[in-house]
Amino acid sequence: MGATKADTLKVPGATLYYEIRGSGPLLLMIAGGPADASTFEGVAEALADRYTVLSFDNRGTSRSTLDGPPPETLSIEVQSDDAHHVLKAFATEPAYVLGCSGGALTALDLVARYPEQVRALVAHEPPAMTLLPDSERWQATFQDVYDTYVSEGLGPAGQKFMATLAVEGEDSPPPQMPDMSQMSPEMLEAMGRMQANTEFLFAHQLRTTINHVPDVAGLKAASTPVFVAVGEGSVGQMPHQAGLALVERLGTSPVYVPGDHQGFATHPGGFAEVVHKSFQES
Repeated sequence: MGATKADTLKVPGATLYYEIRGSGPLLLMIAGGPADASTFEGVAEALADRYTVLSFDNRGTSRSTLDGPPPETLSIEVQSDDAHHVLKAFATEPAYVLGCSGGALTALDLVARYPEQVRALVAHEPPAMTLLPDSERWQATFQDVYDTYVSEGLGPAGQKFMATLAVEGEDSPPPQMPDMSQMSPEMLEAMGRMQANTEFLFAHQLRTTINHVPDVAGLKAASTPVFVAVGEGSVGQMPHQAGLALVERLGTSPVYVPGDHQGFATHPGGFAEVVHKSFQES
């Protein structure tokens, strides 16, 4: 499989840090905030014998820098344009794409706007709360997280943010977190970066997520197969429910992956195999 190569790529308005490893058809992995490229290390290693795996830090987070001050709100379209430019730089043919959480929203927008670049997409628990029947309640809940960030700071807002992922259902467990003792030094370092990224998420990305409506018509018109994945352990949680709502609108069936909203980190091997199987079926 060879060593992982790390470098940067200039895109309009930012310089993106990326990591690439493995061999085979290109697989682009898009993280959601506050995660970054290194969050996919376990999944990337599990798939690097079958794919050339490329991941990157989203603009304004970790090692990806902005050319100027951050915008008040960072749009999904700007982020999917970044993915578009990454694919232009590295792909010689349509690529496989995996997007997780907010990265799944980015990947869905990429397919809707640039379908010719994507061979197949696995979108893991996109938090498309606007698709839910009680969307206004969820939007108000996350708006409260943002308002708490503005008035009280990162700590209290972060506590509310984590609590929102386990609101639904008395039996819904709290989100699983990776076992720190089993994490590599690189992943431990990534956890430290994510703490800093959380502030960027709350300040510049959260309101975009609250109001984002996926382009369902564009997704249905595209020839790109879209597999919406939900966690076996996240039943009742908002991102799981939003994923199922998207499945219903697309007229497809959900793909179940091990773990919950963090399944790519807590169950990387099993998660990777489900992703690979989906791509093989495309």
